Amino acid sequence: MAATLAGCLEESSFVNLSLRLVAAALCCCLGGAVLPALAQTAPLFVLNSLDATISVINPVSWLETRRIATGKEPHHLYLTPDEKSVIVANALSDTLTFIDPKTAELQRVVRGIMDPYQLRFSPDMKWFVTAANRLNHIDIYRWDGTDVTLVKRVATGKTPSHLWIDSKSTTIYSTMQDSNELIALDLPTQTVKWRTKTGSMPADIFGSADDTLMLVSLTGGDAVEVYDVGGATGKEPQRRKIIQTGAGAHAFRALGDGRHVLVSNRVANSISKIDLQTLAVVDSYPAPGGPDCIEVSRDGKLIYVASRWARKLTVIDMASRKVVRQVNVGKSPHGVWTLNHAPR
Repeated sequence: MAATLAGCLEESSFVNLSLRLVAAALCCCLGGAVLPALAQTAPLFVLNSLDATISVINPVSWLETRRIATGKEPHHLYLTPDEKSVIVANALSDTLTFIDPKTAELQRVVRGIMDPYQLRFSPDMKWFVTAANRLNHIDIYRWDGTDVTLVKRVATGKTPSHLWIDSKSTTIYSTMQDSNELIALDLPTQTVKWRTKTGSMPADIFGSADDTLMLVSLTGGDAVEVYDVGGATGKEPQRRKIIQTGAGAHAFRALGDGRHVLVSNRVANSISKIDLQTLAVVDSYPAPGGPDCIEVSRDGKLIYVASRWARKLTVIDMASRKVVRQVNVGKSPHGVWTLNHAPR
């Protein structure tokens, strides 16, 4: 057991060597029964977009145990359907980096994926979709469980940003950051179904469980727009509501309770909690340093957020609404993820 715990810690630095010795001593004191939660805790990953690295953080010691080199500008990441790999999309190097979500070991690099800024698997596990942020297209791939095969490259408006796929795996939704649009693509035919104008600089997108509503964050504004897409079959959806959150509304993360979603407000340095039934903000949390992508701990008690301008991972206790920890990471931290997360 001591070896298992020690294996979670970096083997090169003096500080981590000391921690491994402490772990070994603890194991002896407990008769070899180190708590399984400590021994089996999966690491936290933070993508350092301007360093071309991933910070690997131990959520027990709160130490950055290593940095993994990636391609240029890693921005987002996504778990494979078999949960054996987390895929990091490296936009400027046209590559995907596959990493073991439990051990943080590099598995492989897939090349020739054009400008993968954002990525997503369809719920039926058959499709893999990437948004080419700088090249103005969305790529639709077939996924065979191991590799991707390009089926169609679809030209879009300016700067496709974030993606969502409905629960039936029939429709792709994407925001167009620089043409201020929301578009829908028919997945079986790989064609554009409709497009509609949004507010300033739409970024992330989040769909309701019944596929009727689509939430769009406005990074160029201070709100989240809600669109009724449930009956949209080739027609533009209707905007139902504007939810005021905070300046620079940017990234969504479901809280895991089936009712609430969080959105980071990058300029306002806050995170808003939205009730999906009332479509209203019901709580707010401080998030200094330009909050970007969000993750939630498995027990639903902690928010992990990449503080983009402060080069830190910020940890927020939801009950007290206070920042309880910050961990130094690399330049322009963006994506954040752990296998030990709340339901999405």
